[in-house]
Amino acid sequence: MQLDGFEVLVAGGGVAGLSAALAFARRGASVTLLEQAGEIAEVGAGLQISPNGFAVLDALGLGEAVAARGVAARAVSLRRHEDGAEVTRLDLARHAPGRRYLFLHRADLIDALAAAVRAVGVQLRLLQQVAEVAQGARPALVTAQGARLEADLVIGADGLHSRLRPALNGAAAPRFTGQVAWRALVPGPADHPPEAWVHMGPGRHLVSYPLRGGALVNVVAVEERRSWAEEGWHHRDDPANLRAAFAAFGGDVPRLLGAVEDVHLWGLFRHPVAARWHGAGVAILGDAAHPTLPFLAQGANLALEDAWVLADAVARAETRDAGLAAYQARRRARAARTVETASRNAWKYHLRPGPVRLAGHAALGLAGRLAPGALLAGFDWLYGHDVTREG
Repeated sequence: MQLDGFEVLVAGGGVAGLSAALAFARRGASVTLLEQAGEIAEVGAGLQISPNGFAVLDALGLGEAVAARGVAARAVSLRRHEDGAEVTRLDLARHAPGRRYLFLHRADLIDALAAAVRAVGVQLRLLQQVAEVAQGARPALVTAQGARLEADLVIGADGLHSRLRPALNGAAAPRFTGQVAWRALVPGPADHPPEAWVHMGPGRHLVSYPLRGGALVNVVAVEERRSWAEEGWHHRDDPANLRAAFAAFGGDVPRLLGAVEDVHLWGLFRHPVAARWHGAGVAILGDAAHPTLPFLAQGANLALEDAWVLADAVARAETRDAGLAAYQARRRARAARTVETASRNAWKYHLRPGPVRLAGHAALGLAGRLAPGALLAGFDWLYGHDVTREG
């Protein structure tokens, strides 16, 4: 269908919302984006852009701009917690030459997307909290301030606590996974290479990788726990608690954690993938549709894929609602597989001392020596897929 003049209303100014706004605007749609914060911004977090996500950024015209802000990832190094000795190494560049893996500060991605949507004429409306959604031929959002905004299509990119998801699926309580995660940024040690280091220990693991040319290092540390009160990314914690939880870790970990001055802690919850991603004139994407645990680093990448496919599916279809149905058909199974794979991944890093741990590490080491590409090849279905070339 023709998108020139097609009115799109997007709720949410994160990666999902900005990329959806850009994807529709580049196809000629008239796009308005609502964000509840007072500015389009993101602070204090790193993320990984794998080739499947980079393909979308490239197709949106942002590939080189984003690559210039990121660190080209060379490898993933799995390490023993006791002394940091490498168990096995996943050589990203060697496995798939030409594919772009990046370590990127989330704020740099948000800045690049925000600049692009402004450049193509997307109208940004800040301090707009969504209170209600109405489906129909002319769907609408009602804000907490009482304003009613109508469009041809309403998109919910409003994250974990989406107002649009329950309108399509009803309420669903998340389940605590038994794990919590700290995240922090520290000044970059000069010798941290462009690699993701995964230090694997009993009931916990710690990931680090460089950002902004090595000026910063992103640290994510996961620990198993029995209980947690609240979901969310913005709970501050005392760095001493993080250091105590990982006191048995050696290698580079003590130096990294010794530099932590500001840290956030959040509980990791498992959400079901939404059964319905669209209704009459309404669609959801990103975390609103399929929140994922961080153990595959695919949250931002899935959001980018969703945004491209949603705009592409609507543009190809004869009607809006046929396009929305095609969007769910193209996305749901892939997103569900990714979410499930991420959910199963953490235990591999948390083996307790004993025969199982020894055997697991030995198998990883042997596979890395005898078939160095085999471990990564198992993820070709994920990293090697390019939604911009579908159909």
